[in-house]
Amino acid sequence: MERAQKALRRYKYRLMSMKNVLGVGIGYKISRNKVTYKPALMVLVRKKLPKQKLHRDEIIPETIAEANTDVIEVGDVKLLIQDRTAKQRPARPGISIGHYKITAGTFGAVVKDAETGEPLILSNNHVLANATDGSDGRSAIGDPILQPGPYDGGTNKDVIARLYRFVPVIKEEKATQCSVASFVQEFSNFMLSMLKPNYRVQFMKLSGKENLVDAALAKPVSQDIIRSDILELGTVKGTASAEVGLAVRKSGRSSGVTTGKIKVINATIRVLMGDSESSEYAVFANQLVTEPLAQGGDSGSLVLDENNMAVGLLFAGSEKASIVNPIDSVMEQLKVKF
Repeated sequence: MERAQKALRRYKYRLMSMKNVLGVGIGYKISRNKVTYKPALMVLVRKKLPKQKLHRDEIIPETIAEANTDVIEVGDVKLLIQDRTAKQRPARPGISIGHYKITAGTFGAVVKDAETGEPLILSNNHVLANATDGSDGRSAIGDPILQPGPYDGGTNKDVIARLYRFVPVIKEEKATQCSVASFVQEFSNFMLSMLKPNYRVQFMKLSGKENLVDAALAKPVSQDIIRSDILELGTVKGTASAEVGLAVRKSGRSSGVTTGKIKVINATIRVLMGDSESSEYAVFANQLVTEPLAQGGDSGSLVLDENNMAVGLLFAGSEKASIVNPIDSVMEQLKVKF
């Protein structure tokens, strides 16, 4: 090994100046695809070529400074960067997706309908169904789902699926439809207009409803247009229960793969449904609170433990924490399985 080290120090830059050479190092000579455990100066080339196709100045000698040499083909070496906001076919979990009316979220996972066994795309209601409560007209079954999402350039040419099923998200309060309350509201606004013409009263009804999940499904336009392994994380092995202190990770459109720990289980929390100027909230019960895992656009990411067992579905968060639906609730509500 000492001879190889000496040759490396002396000839490194000379070798790397050669046209086809990308790098040099120390290793064991490989003969007939078997490691010989003989120390060698390893020369890394873009493409391994027969000697007759090389100029004599490009041929690596069998020994350099009494050290054995070996030539290894490594191809064009580049950064392993994958654009999660680009169009990908087949598409896979961890990349941009969204209902045609939203900006963009994350393709969370591929699941199977518990009855038919057909593969379906899992993400949040607010990613695939535009945060609908089922009666507000924000979306409808059969709506186009784009990959990438609209914010990332998705158009009607990028339809990957159709909205198939969702769990309604009920806001904490909504405009009243009660005839008595509507009459009182109109009368109050009539009186108020005489004193403060630029002001208006609106009566809101408290729903008293706690949501369990922010989840929806989309049916791919064809089975070969998606794949199930999650970008940079691999195949989901099953499901696991959440525990305080459990190490988890996710693969999302905006921040890629991130890790953290579960801090709170069985949490009830008010979540702002919209931008910072919105006053609409929804209450979610039996939630998981983790260390911060996500940025905007990561909604819909599947949260897994270190053994690739699904723990939950990420749907909300802040700079201090992320909020996750327990996976058992998601699967029960949507009637799906892995």
